[in-house]
Amino acid sequence: MDSLKNQRVGIFVDVQNLYYSAKNLYGAKVNFGEVLKAALDNRQLIRAMAYVIKAQNPDEQKFFEALDKQGFEVKTKDLQVFFGGNKKGDWDIGIAMDAIRLSPKVDSIVLVTGDGDFIPLVEYLKNHGQFVEIVAFAESASSQLVHQADRFIDLSGNRRKYLIARRFTDRTRQSAR
Repeated sequence: MDSLKNQRVGIFVDVQNLYYSAKNLYGAKVNFGEVLKAALDNRQLIRAMAYVIKAQNPDEQKFFEALDKQGFEVKTKDLQVFFGGNKKGDWDIGIAMDAIRLSPKVDSIVLVTGDGDFIPLVEYLKNHGQFVEIVAFAESASSQLVHQADRFIDLSGNRRKYLIARRFTDRTRQSAR
């Protein structure tokens, strides 16, 4: 990637997608600082945005502050709770709109998500001359999304770098013996 070192990059992180992928695949948390470094790949950062859902969890504010300290602009949205208890929280349209708005100012758009709902965004950006990259865990990424991208970074390839192991409880340690 030495030929791309002068690229201006916009990074858009679908935090919920990565969080649940890491949790479900590996029982771990994501090291978002390392993910940012991989997505940037020593290029010129124009903006890095992390999109999160506020669920009124007591620890979430610390997490949002940690993302901010790592260099992300943190965009928050409240979790929607519908009559009957159904819940919804996603940033798909917000991420797409921000990526389209920023695309004239950057050479590469990096989407940190495996969500196949972003395929039309990738197609749109590429049709408008944009270099588009996907960063995700291969096991949970849409194969069509990966195929559409100009470049794919598989976070599963170096789990020690991109994951933070959850602390074991005494009961978990005992059952692992």
